[in-house]
Amino acid sequence: MRLPTTPRQRLLCPIVLCLALAACGGGGRSESDLDAAGGDAAAAKEAEPAPSKPTSAAFVGEQQVWREERKANLTKPDGWTSLVGLHWLDPGPHYFGSEPDNGIRVAMGPGHYGLIDLKKDGRVRFVPERGTVFTLDDQPLKGATELRVDTDPAGPSKLGFDEGKGILTVIKRGDRYALRIKHADAATRSGFKDIPYWQADAGWVVDSKFVAHPAGKTLAIANIVGTTEQVPNPGYVEFERGGKSYRIEALDEGGDELFLVFADRTNGHGSYGAGRFLDAPKPGIGGRVMLDFNKSYNPPCAFTAFATCPLPPQENRLDLAITAGEKAYAGAH
Repeated sequence: MRLPTTPRQRLLCPIVLCLALAACGGGGRSESDLDAAGGDAAAAKEAEPAPSKPTSAAFVGEQQVWREERKANLTKPDGWTSLVGLHWLDPGPHYFGSEPDNGIRVAMGPGHYGLIDLKKDGRVRFVPERGTVFTLDDQPLKGATELRVDTDPAGPSKLGFDEGKGILTVIKRGDRYALRIKHADAATRSGFKDIPYWQADAGWVVDSKFVAHPAGKTLAIANIVGTTEQVPNPGYVEFERGGKSYRIEALDEGGDELFLVFADRTNGHGSYGAGRFLDAPKPGIGGRVMLDFNKSYNPPCAFTAFATCPLPPQENRLDLAITAGEKAYAGAH
């Protein structure tokens, strides 16, 4: 994943609503308003055409390399599986730590971190507990400091603890602020299981056409706590499958790739219930874009109850079963 200053990570919010509880159950639900166009998954699978391309051993090997890199990124000491808490802040000072006498009790780390103070103007001040060792952006912290939020152009301040195993940052979602805490010893990291996949299939590498929108267009992307963010929407990709045409609105995070957030008829019927993500190269000559649906991947909230997830916009809910890429993760949150 990328730095938390990107639209994708700013959109990602905690799983607290009923919708989220349904979506984050490992894909086991039978129905959901996130099931793109509804319908029976078995029937949809029968309707899928046979692969149009042979799947070579080299292709399978390339897919396996991607899968191994994907797992390595998820399970890094500060990867998505290291999340252990997301604590919303009310304005004013709060003591926090892992001991029960704190106003905000966290799952891991020092018994008493110190005091966090959210000012009315959005500034966040941290006063460390005396005798507790912290780093700030990898340098020793010597006293009270102001913490940058993840919407800052420089990125969030990283408050380190437990000899570098733990990292605390402050995130902003809408007009709300929260403490996001990661720890290398998180059970979701140490107990991580392999992600199940559909069989690698070269027939799911699809040539698509990129159709540009007028410059400056944005798309409202909702998250599961009910807030939305206007994200740059440079255009959409259009492709054909089984004689039908489909399109997915693309988001632009400022890098070399388009970011696609989509739902399809496998959601809750094999794949994760709240949709999947796909990164695609930006348009080449003639506006062509290759979509490798074998590399469709789960959002972070498929792996931890403390991650955050943007939801597929209505435009990206496909009446199509994409039987490729990551399936629903069976590991416990």
